[in-house]
Order: sequence, then structure tokens, then C-alpha cells
Amino acid sequence: MGIYNDQIVPRIVDVACGAKFLDPQRKRVCAGLHGRVVEIGFGSGLNAPFYPAAVQSISAVEPADLGWKLAAGRLAETAVPIERAGLDGQSLPFADNSFDTALSTWTMCTIPDIATALAEVRRVLVPGGTLHFVEHGLAPDPKVQVWQHRLNPIQKVIAGGCHLDRDIRGLVETAGFGIRDIAIFYERGPKFLTALTFGVAVSP
Repeated sequence: MGIYNDQIVPRIVDVACGAKFLDPQRKRVCAGLHGRVVEIGFGSGLNAPFYPAAVQSISAVEPADLGWKLAAGRLAETAVPIERAGLDGQSLPFADNSFDTALSTWTMCTIPDIATALAEVRRVLVPGGTLHFVEHGLAPDPKVQVWQHRLNPIQKVIAGGCHLDRDIRGLVETAGFGIRDIAIFYERGPKFLTALTFGVAVSP
């Protein structure tokens, strides 16, 4: 599983999450970013084309070396300074109150201890800083949820620990963030996989 997770999964994620029909969601979630930004789960840099001019810098947290290599072309095309500044969202190597905004896209599904990761994001955000996120997770319909629970063990194996059924809004609120904007909807594709939660949450 080491070779699979290190060499295959990042390529699958790059292709699946790089689908053009997801670009409007990336543009939407990046729109309010500003100042110093920490991005959790940078992956292959798929958000780089959508950073607004108000962004001063990106501190990218990404464990996969291959993901970072796949990002090379996108890094070269953006004017925003980006550095790979961490490997683990559960233990961010930054001082308290280091960032104005935070970004997470299709990442919360995979972090093993997401509660700890969200607590870390709160710690490194300035008071009043915002977490911008779009994630797949628990569907709004009970019938779809049943299939998500059934398929979750398989999904975790084939997709590098990805969970289908995490309650994204609940996790963010439990971490102490205040929800400013929220939308839960289906993107194109199988509903068990494409129930998305878009949101902006405020750190107290």
C-alpha cells in the first residue's frame, strides 16, 4: 500500500479533482482569500489559477512528494508566492495567529484526525480569520447516506484513506468555528461521491 498511496493515489487525485467542471467551485471558494493563506492539502496545486490578487502568499501543507512534483507547472504560472511549508495538517509548523485566511478543498475527507487538524487551523488563524472550504462528505439525503456508509470501507482503501461520510459542517462547527456561509448540494456524478459542502467559517 505504500507504493500505491505514494505513487498512484496522487495521480488519481490530480485527474479526478482536476476535472474542469469543478473549476467554478474552486473559483468560488478561493474568491474571499486574502493576505497570508495556509492551504491544507495543497495536492497538485489545482487551486493556484484561482488565487485572487488579495493573496500575499500561500503556505502549502502537502504530505505527498509526488503531488508537489505534479504541481510544478501550476506553480510556474502563478504570480503568488507559494512555498511547501508543512507535511501534516494535524501538526502545523506555524506560530499562533500566523495567517489571515485558510483554504481546504477536497481534503477533510482524508486527514486521519480531522478534529485535530481543524483545531490546528484555528490556532494558526488570526482572530476573525476565515476558513474557506469545499469538500465532499455526508449527503443530505438518508438513502444516499446508507450507501455512503456501506461503501466507505472500500473507498478508504482505494482512495488513500478518503471517507465518503464525514459531516463536514458538523466537524467545522465542533472545532469552534462560526459558519458565515454554507451550501450543501450535489455536483455532477454519483450522489454518494459528489455531495459537496461549500462554506466560509470564522475563527473566534
